[in-house]
Amino acid sequence: MTIMREATLEPTPPGAATGYAFSGFPWWLVGIGLTVGGIAWMVVFNDEWREAFDFIKAGLTLTALVTVGGFLTSIVLGLVVALARISKNVVLRNLAMYYIELIRGVPVLVTIMFISIVFFGQIVGSFMPIPSQAVRGTLSLGIIYAAFIAEVFRAGIQSISTGQREAGRSIGLSERQIMRFVVFPQAIRNIMPALGNDLIALLKDSSLVSIIAVRELTQMTRLYTGSSFRFMEGFLILTGFYLVLTVGLSLLLRWYEKRIAIPGY
Repeated sequence: MTIMREATLEPTPPGAATGYAFSGFPWWLVGIGLTVGGIAWMVVFNDEWREAFDFIKAGLTLTALVTVGGFLTSIVLGLVVALARISKNVVLRNLAMYYIELIRGVPVLVTIMFISIVFFGQIVGSFMPIPSQAVRGTLSLGIIYAAFIAEVFRAGIQSISTGQREAGRSIGLSERQIMRFVVFPQAIRNIMPALGNDLIALLKDSSLVSIIAVRELTQMTRLYTGSSFRFMEGFLILTGFYLVLTVGLSLLLRWYEKRIAIPGY
């Protein structure tokens, strides 16, 4: 004798949906908004804060240029180093490893000072005009972050299965064509989150070029606080600038990652 049982759905506990909505809401973003809003309120309604804001914001353009220029430099150089890193040529492979470990083994601030002051200031400056401080700072960050981005590229390229390469060879593609049309487009999709994280990290580390007197946001804040002694106003406004830039960029990158994501992966 077979007993037939009706399938029943248990009712959702009262308040479960509300609780999920509450716990899943980005309260951290509200906190960031309130922090930035509080700083903005003081800038609008306080003359001393407004004076500090007007002085410090002059460094915003250089911060953006140093960040974008450094990131583009690191992308190009990082890809070259990554290809050398996975090369079958033992010399290229070891040179790439030497570069990566050398850069990653030294503090960013020390490397910026060496590249900007020693390499460009003394070595390059002995036979050609010395680049501006902003250019030296930008190239320094590009050279530093290329070591990290090279490992990101390497991991992305090696994440593509050998079956993909074999499929490319089976239809007559050369190794260069396989890398360009088969491997690289898929690798880029895989490494987008890591590249985004490096871009945000580079944006924050752009403050370190203030050590060579590049007048970006941090250096302008140091100049303002050094002459006015209004440290609270200066550094809170600087904090507000970086929060807007980094959190805004983070949200934009998350949106873009979702847009290019393949459903089911």
